[in-house]
Amino acid sequence: MGKVKQYSLIYVVGGVLYCIIEILWRGTTHWTMGVTGGLCFLLLHLINQKFTKMNFFEKCVLGAITITAIEFSVGCIVNLILHWHVWDYSGYFGNILGQACLFYTLMWFLLCIPGYYLSSFFQNKVFGRKLTTKPN
Repeated sequence: MGKVKQYSLIYVVGGVLYCIIEILWRGTTHWTMGVTGGLCFLLLHLINQKFTKMNFFEKCVLGAITITAIEFSVGCIVNLILHWHVWDYSGYFGNILGQACLFYTLMWFLLCIPGYYLSSFFQNKVFGRKLTTKPN
Protein backbone atom coordinates (compact mmCIF):
# COMPACT_ATOMS: atom_id res chain seq x y z
CA MET A 1 0.00 0.00 0.00
CA GLY A 2 1.42 3.40 -0.97
CA LYS A 3 2.04 6.21 1.51
CA VAL A 4 -0.94 8.28 0.31
CA LYS A 5 -3.32 5.36 0.89
CA GLN A 6 -1.72 4.58 4.26
CA TYR A 7 -1.95 8.17 5.45
CA SER A 8 -5.50 8.49 4.11
CA LEU A 9 -6.56 5.38 6.04
CA ILE A 10 -4.90 6.68 9.24
CA TYR A 11 -6.64 10.04 8.74
CA VAL A 12 -10.10 8.53 8.25
CA VAL A 13 -9.72 6.11 11.17
CA GLY A 14 -8.57 8.97 13.42
CA GLY A 15 -11.46 11.19 12.37
CA VAL A 16 -14.10 8.52 12.91
CA LEU A 17 -12.64 7.32 16.22
CA TYR A 18 -12.36 10.85 17.55
CA CYS A 19 -16.01 11.59 16.73
CA ILE A 20 -17.02 8.40 18.54
CA ILE A 21 -14.90 9.32 21.57
CA GLU A 22 -16.37 12.82 21.62
CA ILE A 23 -19.94 11.52 21.42
CA LEU A 24 -19.21 9.17 24.32
CA TRP A 25 -17.51 11.98 26.34
CA ARG A 26 -19.74 15.01 25.56
CA GLY A 27 -22.80 13.45 23.99
CA THR A 28 -22.28 15.37 20.74
CA THR A 29 -19.72 16.16 18.06
CA HIS A 30 -19.28 18.45 15.06
CA TRP A 31 -17.98 17.63 11.59
CA THR A 32 -14.94 19.81 12.22
CA MET A 33 -13.96 17.41 15.01
CA GLY A 34 -13.76 14.58 12.48
CA VAL A 35 -11.44 16.67 10.32
CA THR A 36 -9.37 17.68 13.35
CA GLY A 37 -9.29 14.18 14.84
CA GLY A 38 -8.05 12.76 11.55
CA LEU A 39 -5.26 15.33 11.38
CA CYS A 40 -4.27 14.70 15.00
CA PHE A 41 -4.11 10.91 14.58
CA LEU A 42 -2.10 11.30 11.38
CA LEU A 43 0.37 13.54 13.21
CA LEU A 44 0.59 11.04 16.10
CA HIS A 45 1.27 8.30 13.56
CA LEU A 46 4.05 10.37 11.98
CA ILE A 47 5.55 11.10 15.41
CA ASN A 48 5.42 7.38 16.17
CA GLN A 49 7.20 6.59 12.90
CA LYS A 50 9.83 9.31 12.93
CA PHE A 51 10.84 9.49 16.59
CA THR A 52 11.64 5.81 17.15
CA LYS A 53 14.41 6.54 19.68
CA MET A 54 12.17 8.78 21.81
CA ASN A 55 10.77 7.00 24.86
CA PHE A 56 7.04 6.42 25.19
CA PHE A 57 6.46 9.10 27.84
CA GLU A 58 8.24 11.71 25.70
CA LYS A 59 6.16 10.68 22.67
CA CYS A 60 3.00 11.16 24.72
CA VAL A 61 4.17 14.61 25.85
CA LEU A 62 4.98 15.57 22.25
CA GLY A 63 1.63 14.18 21.10
CA ALA A 64 -0.29 16.11 23.75
CA ILE A 65 1.49 19.35 22.82
CA THR A 66 0.83 18.72 19.12
CA ILE A 67 -2.87 17.99 19.66
CA THR A 68 -3.24 21.03 21.93
CA ALA A 69 -1.65 23.24 19.24
CA ILE A 70 -4.01 21.83 16.59
CA GLU A 71 -6.99 22.22 18.93
CA PHE A 72 -6.05 25.83 19.65
CA SER A 73 -5.61 26.62 15.93
CA VAL A 74 -8.88 24.98 14.92
CA GLY A 75 -10.67 26.61 17.87
CA CYS A 76 -9.49 30.05 16.82
CA ILE A 77 -10.93 29.43 13.35
CA VAL A 78 -14.22 27.65 14.13
CA ASN A 79 -15.06 29.35 17.43
CA LEU A 80 -13.47 32.80 17.43
CA ILE A 81 -13.53 33.68 13.72
CA LEU A 82 -16.52 31.69 12.38
CA HIS A 83 -18.48 31.81 15.70
CA TRP A 84 -19.67 28.18 15.35
CA HIS A 85 -19.43 27.63 19.13
CA VAL A 86 -18.14 24.06 18.84
CA TRP A 87 -16.48 24.26 22.29
CA ASP A 88 -15.57 26.79 24.94
CA TYR A 89 -12.95 26.08 27.62
CA SER A 90 -13.10 29.58 29.10
CA GLY A 91 -14.33 28.13 32.41
CA TYR A 92 -11.33 25.80 32.71
CA PHE A 93 -8.14 26.63 34.61
CA GLY A 94 -5.20 27.49 32.39
CA ASN A 95 -7.25 28.10 29.27
CA ILE A 96 -5.96 30.09 26.31
CA LEU A 97 -8.73 32.21 24.79
CA GLY A 98 -11.15 29.43 25.74
CA GLN A 99 -9.78 27.25 22.92
CA ALA A 100 -7.25 25.07 24.76
CA CYS A 101 -6.63 24.32 28.42
CA LEU A 102 -4.47 22.29 30.77
CA PHE A 103 -7.18 19.73 31.56
CA TYR A 104 -7.59 18.73 27.91
CA THR A 105 -3.84 18.75 27.34
CA LEU A 106 -3.69 16.08 30.06
CA MET A 107 -6.56 14.23 28.36
CA TRP A 108 -4.66 14.34 25.04
CA PHE A 109 -1.61 12.91 26.83
CA LEU A 110 -3.72 10.00 28.05
CA LEU A 111 -5.34 9.54 24.65
CA CYS A 112 -1.88 9.32 23.08
CA ILE A 113 -1.27 6.05 24.94
CA PRO A 114 -3.82 3.98 22.98
CA GLY A 115 -3.21 6.23 19.96
CA TYR A 116 0.42 5.19 19.64
CA TYR A 117 -0.46 1.52 20.14
CA LEU A 118 -3.10 1.82 17.41
CA SER A 119 -0.54 3.52 15.16
CA SER A 120 1.88 0.63 15.73
CA PHE A 121 -0.88 -1.89 15.03
CA PHE A 122 -1.59 -0.24 11.68
CA GLN A 123 2.09 -0.07 10.83
CA ASN A 124 2.79 -3.69 11.81
CA LYS A 125 -0.39 -5.54 10.85
CA VAL A 126 -2.02 -3.45 8.15
CA PHE A 127 0.96 -1.84 6.40
CA GLY A 128 3.42 -4.64 7.13
CA ARG A 129 6.36 -2.62 8.45
CA LYS A 130 7.85 -3.23 11.88
CA LEU A 131 7.18 -0.40 14.34
CA THR A 132 7.40 -0.93 18.08
CA THR A 133 5.61 1.22 20.60
CA LYS A 134 6.26 0.23 24.17
CA PRO A 135 6.87 2.09 27.38
CA ASN A 136 10.59 2.45 28.19
